Amino acid sequence: MAFAGLDLTGKVAVVIGGTSGIGRAIALGLADAGADVVPTSRRPEEVEKAASEIERRGRRSLRVPSDVCDRASLEKLMTETVIAFGKADILVNSAGRTKRAGTLDFSEEDWDAILDTNLTGTLRACQVFGRHMLERRYGRIINIASISTFVALMEVAAYSASKAGVASLTKSLAVEWAPNGVCVNAIAPGVFRTPLNQKLLDESGRGQEYLIRTPMRRFGQVNELAGAAVFLASDAASFVTGEVLVVDGGLLSSGVNQ
Repeated sequence: MAFAGLDLTGKVAVVIGGTSGIGRAIALGLADAGADVVPTSRRPEEVEKAASEIERRGRRSLRVPSDVCDRASLEKLMTETVIAFGKADILVNSAGRTKRAGTLDFSEEDWDAILDTNLTGTLRACQVFGRHMLERRYGRIINIASISTFVALMEVAAYSASKAGVASLTKSLAVEWAPNGVCVNAIAPGVFRTPLNQKLLDESGRGQEYLIRTPMRRFGQVNELAGAAVFLASDAASFVTGEVLVVDGGLLSSGVNQ
């Protein structure tokens, strides 16, 4: 039997939260591997910019904003993708939010907002696109978990709870949907430098602690997540489902580092 390989030519990928940070890096990585990619988020101007980047790589794209807290917008995204491309093979759920504060006085409003985006939003997208994939008996879903899926980070209890939930949801859907050809996995990124966290990483004790705890002695670059996503999206991972693939420079394996 020939090796299926990592070529995504002919595949159609939708990347929710795919216009910035980790999601954008994954969207570009999938395009570089041959897929047509629909990067989406709430802001139309960011969707336009990301779709143009995909097209400059010689791939097809669409410009459809969406909000994971609005099921109707996800259904519109799925419908327009299928109209344009005939199918949706790959779904990446990368939309997310967080807020750092002590848990004792953390408001229920903020708690609900974080879980609604990170966990329930992932569920909504999986339901909307999963139905289409189950009908076709083929699909690759990649959710974005976190190192906080596995270990506690100070004063981000809502975020950590949501990401632990994403891992559990990933495994549950993998079990339910495996008989119909849909693989559901997650990527758990470690600490990656983005414009939003640059100041935190470079100018705080928290950033220094992350660096000390990471055996590679550096922060990740978001494009280093693309390979994991391409693998899980490809037919090379046809017997991989229910997994949470950690990409963290060794942080979760770390004990004493000096």
